[in-house]
Amino acid sequence: MKFSKKSRYGVAALIDLALHGGGAHVSLGSIAERNQISPQYLEQVFASLRRAGIVRSVKGSQGGYLLNRAASDITVADIVHALEGSYHLEPELQARDGSLSDISRTIQEDVVDRVNDGLDRILKNLTLAELERDCLDRETEGQDMYYI
Repeated sequence: MKFSKKSRYGVAALIDLALHGGGAHVSLGSIAERNQISPQYLEQVFASLRRAGIVRSVKGSQGGYLLNRAASDITVADIVHALEGSYHLEPELQARDGSLSDISRTIQEDVVDRVNDGLDRILKNLTLAELERDCLDRETEGQDMYYI
């Protein structure tokens, strides 16, 4: 599995939307500018997120995007699935008769299945709200330092 640029941009843009939205819509241009992402590319990303029901758009000159449900109800698995489809490692190739050799079955069960289970545990339990909170924590970490 590779965490693609599309997924990275999607997660980053949704963290930004959660941070700056506050229940109101945010323009795609401002999200793109703050995160140094091409607005045209970000529009494609948001089209996929909109189709998946993660965001909704507000039309018009003052339009933009807002989260379609609470950040605590959106998981990283939801986001990656909306942008990439499956994030799992591909299964081992079966023989023509549909069977797996002992070696292939070992690889499937001991490597592929375990990696996929680990991905599920992490991505399905990590919410946008947690990412937003962690980002806010990182922003405030260095703000209390005073220099003379």
